[in-house]
Amino acid sequence: MSQSKGHLYVISAPSGAGKTSLVAALLKKIDRLEVSVSHTTRTARSGEENGVNYHFVDKPAFQALIDQGAFFEHAKVFGNYYGTSRLAINARLEAGIDVILEIDWQGAGQVRKQMPEAIGIFILPPSLQALRERLNARGQDSADVIEGRMQQAISEMSHWQEYDYLLINDEFSHALSELNAIFVAKRLELAKQRLEKASLLAELLPTEA
Repeated sequence: MSQSKGHLYVISAPSGAGKTSLVAALLKKIDRLEVSVSHTTRTARSGEENGVNYHFVDKPAFQALIDQGAFFEHAKVFGNYYGTSRLAINARLEAGIDVILEIDWQGAGQVRKQMPEAIGIFILPPSLQALRERLNARGQDSADVIEGRMQQAISEMSHWQEYDYLLINDEFSHALSELNAIFVAKRLELAKQRLEKASLLAELLPTEA
């Protein structure tokens, strides 16, 4: 079976919308799918591992990578920098692996300029109240920090129209099913099937092979 190139997915959402949980569940359902491990200057949270959750670097090291043109995209979020390795992404796509970038709308815009065929998915909470409750339930931030995140979320959500797909994460299993459907449908597109099912098509339709 011939292997077609992988697809690049950009998934964005305001903090608390459930993006990370949905992506983690999706990875258990679909093979040949990975999440890009970004570089960041923020401090690792409890339970996070360097090279697994993020590549944790200091600001001088991050700036050096920017100067080298090493990032596919990079952005400043909540006072910290995040970036995606260009070489790592291209290598996985060439290997036929679908790659997810969990980035904000700023990074998504940079990606679209370099790779217009990237598929954009935006995830929204069912309401502002639900979003606030989810942020409070984490128990990680003060009231002032949560209020700041709420204001930032409203700003981020205004960019939903810049994406190809919109999901509302109200009931988790339903949102996961919809997210899964996007990936399955993309893999069934004619161009991808023509390459990956070339042998079967030649057997079934020898005059058209």
